[in-house]
Amino acid sequence: MEKFETLTAPACPLPFSGIDTDQLIPARFMNRTRAEGYGPYLLHDLRQLPDFPLNDPRYAGARIMIARRNFGGGSSREAAVYALADFGIRCVVAPSFGDIFASNAVGNGLLPAVAAEADVEAMLAMAPVPFTVDLAAGTIAAGNCVWGFTVNAVWREKLLQGWDDIDLTRRHQGIIEAFVAKDRQQRPWVW
Repeated sequence: MEKFETLTAPACPLPFSGIDTDQLIPARFMNRTRAEGYGPYLLHDLRQLPDFPLNDPRYAGARIMIARRNFGGGSSREAAVYALADFGIRCVVAPSFGDIFASNAVGNGLLPAVAAEADVEAMLAMAPVPFTVDLAAGTIAAGNCVWGFTVNAVWREKLLQGWDDIDLTRRHQGIIEAFVAKDRQQRPWVW
């Protein structure tokens, strides 16, 4: 997984609450393989609205998305994260996220940055200016403004290091090897 340290990019505002996984990737597009890519189907049905933000050329190349509360609620489909990642989004900023969505996001290198509602509203008003997301500092900056955000400490470490769950376990390799060696001595019949 690619490390996430800092990201400076245009941001696309999605001034909506409750964007769920069914909206992020409608079920009828989930028969494709990941290799084919899910990016073209991101928010497909909402993109049929002519004034939908992703249709606006000012947000072309956006790698950050700013939304209101409960982003990614609904079903547990990991394809919702695939759609965002395949579209080029590396960070979503919102006041709250669906739990399973947020976990899937981190597992795919996408940062679910939790920011205060008032801060999100200020960010929504500023897009499409470039934003800088600094994961180590826990800040998002645009123009002369700087806001804080939170993310689960384990998820933060995984993103900063570019680790998946197996890598997270491997960081304890020495402890694991010592346990195995001791266990072999104490319980040789198991081995």
